[in-house]
Amino acid sequence: MSTGPYLYDDDPAPLHTGTPRSARALILAVIGGTVAVAVGMAVGLPLVKGSPEEQAREVSGVFLSALAQDDVETAYGLLCAEERARVSPGAVSTEYAAGGTGRIAGTIADELDGEPVQRVEVAWSDGSTSVLTVVSEQGARVCGTASA
Repeated sequence: MSTGPYLYDDDPAPLHTGTPRSARALILAVIGGTVAVAVGMAVGLPLVKGSPEEQAREVSGVFLSALAQDDVETAYGLLCAEERARVSPGAVSTEYAAGGTGRIAGTIADELDGEPVQRVEVAWSDGSTSVLTVVSEQGARVCGTASA
């Protein structure tokens, strides 16, 4: 048996010897910053993307321009999933541009099956008019047409 000093005679020394500081201000600053960023995003997103009416006019204008230039791929890509399943890429022009070259005449906010949609009035070069239905589906998408 050994009677000499032991390696660990005392209790372990405390790791933190200073007085504790409150982290309340840091926590509040992080939470406040997060809230400020969230509010900024909620307010800024419509400014960047535009109103639903502006989005509907833009997507309809690109759609009509693509149809006028026989760019079926672009026009087909702007259709909603339901319309892409219903109409083949080759039939987009006959389904949507039967009246020649179209131009946007106006927009109307509406509802379809409880969801907000935009109805875009189109005046065609042959004198006829139709209405494109624009829905929000991963961005604005054309989702049907009807005679006006």
